[in-house]
Amino acid sequence: MKEERLQEIVQHAYDHSPAFRERLDGAGVGPEEIKTLADLSRVPVFTKDEAIARQQADPPFGGMLAAPLSAVSHFFFSPGPLYEPGPTEDDHAWGVAVAMLREAGFGAGDVILNSLSYHLVPAGYLFDGSFTRLGATVIPAGTGPTELQLQMARDLNATGFVGTPSFLLGLMQKAEEKGVALKLRRAVTTAEPLPPALRQTLVGQYGLEVINTYATAELGVLAVNSGEGMAMRLLPEPIIQVVDPDTGASVGPGETGEVVVTNFNRLYPLIRFGTGDLAMNIDPRPGESAQAERAIILVGRRGEAVKVRGMFLHPNQLRFAAAQVPGVGAVQAVVTRPDGVRDHLALRVAAPLPAGEGQGEGSHAALAEALKAAVQGVCRVRVDEVGFEEQRAMGANGRGWTNGKIKWVC
Repeated sequence: MKEERLQEIVQHAYDHSPAFRERLDGAGVGPEEIKTLADLSRVPVFTKDEAIARQQADPPFGGMLAAPLSAVSHFFFSPGPLYEPGPTEDDHAWGVAVAMLREAGFGAGDVILNSLSYHLVPAGYLFDGSFTRLGATVIPAGTGPTELQLQMARDLNATGFVGTPSFLLGLMQKAEEKGVALKLRRAVTTAEPLPPALRQTLVGQYGLEVINTYATAELGVLAVNSGEGMAMRLLPEPIIQVVDPDTGASVGPGETGEVVVTNFNRLYPLIRFGTGDLAMNIDPRPGESAQAERAIILVGRRGEAVKVRGMFLHPNQLRFAAAQVPGVGAVQAVVTRPDGVRDHLALRVAAPLPAGEGQGEGSHAALAEALKAAVQGVCRVRVDEVGFEEQRAMGANGRGWTNGKIKWVC
C-alpha cells in the first residue's frame, strides 16, 4: 500500500533528516498525522531555493540527508548549486525507470547510445544503470561531438538512443548528410521540450519510435509520452501532485499548478519537494483515478532557474561566472528558440569600455571570449552570442532591461 509506505518514509525522514524535522515542527504537524495522501497537504512545499539555502548554510546536504555521509555512493551537482546523492539500489529511480524502459520495448540485445552528460549531473548515470539492468549494452558517449557519436553509433550498431531531442535531430541530420546508415529504431528523449513538429520529423522522416520523458535530477523519471500530443502519463511512483504554488493545495482537472513530489528514498527523502515545473493537471476520474492513469502537460517554470539545451542555468551561476571576468558589469541571459528546436543563449553585458573603433572593439571581443569560457566552465552551457551595451543605459545593476521570452538580471 502506497499510504503505508508514505507513513513509513515520513516517520523515517522525521527521525533522521534534521531539515525535514524542522520543517514539520515549524508547521505544527507531527509525523504520525501524515497517514494518507490527502494528509500530505499539511506539509509545506519544500522549494529548490530553500534547498539551496540550507545546503549553503550547512554543506553539503543541509540536513536533508537521512543517513551517514558514508552511505552516499556518488555526489552529483545541479545548478544553484544543489548537491544530490546518487540513487541507491532500493531507490525508486532505478526500478521505475527500468519498468518504463521495458514497457517501451528495450531489453537484452539493445545497444544504447547514451548522449546525456555523465559529468556531475546524474542523468547519464541514471539511464546508464537503468538500461544495463535490462540487459542492454550502453555506449557512454556523454555530451561529445556529433560526428564522433555518429561514428560510434554506426560502428557499434546502436539500436537505441537516450538524450535531448535537439541532439537526436542533429545526429540524424548529420547521418543523412553523410549518407551513413544507422540501425537506430527507438529513442528516449528528455531534458528539453519535444514540440509536436520535431516529434513528427523524428518519427515520420527518420522512422524512429520516440519515448519522451519528464525527469528531474533529484527524483528521476516522473512521466512519459510515447505517442502524439503533449500530455505525459505519470509513472506509478513516486507520489506526484500538482498544487497551487501559493497555497500548496492540489489543483483540479484542467488547472495549472506546480509539480510537487514525495519520494520513498530512505537515504535522501524528499517530502513535498517543489520541482519548480508548472503543469496542467489531467485527471480522467477525479478522486478515483490511480496516479498512473493521470497525466500532465508541462507549461513552464517558476523560480529563477531555466533549462538551456537540457541543463538548468541559474542566475547565481551566471553571477559567479561573470565575476571571474574583470571589466564585466551587469549580465543578462536571454534564451530563445528561433528555429523552434534548438535553444539559443545570448548574453547582454554592461562593460565600462570605450565604444567605437580600435581598442574598444578589441577589448569587447576579448571580454566576450573570456565570458563565454567562464560561463561554459561554471554553467556547462555554451554561449551562442555576446552583445555589449553602455552601462549607464542599463542602470547600476542592469535592472530594467526587457527582452522576449526570458530575462535574467544579474
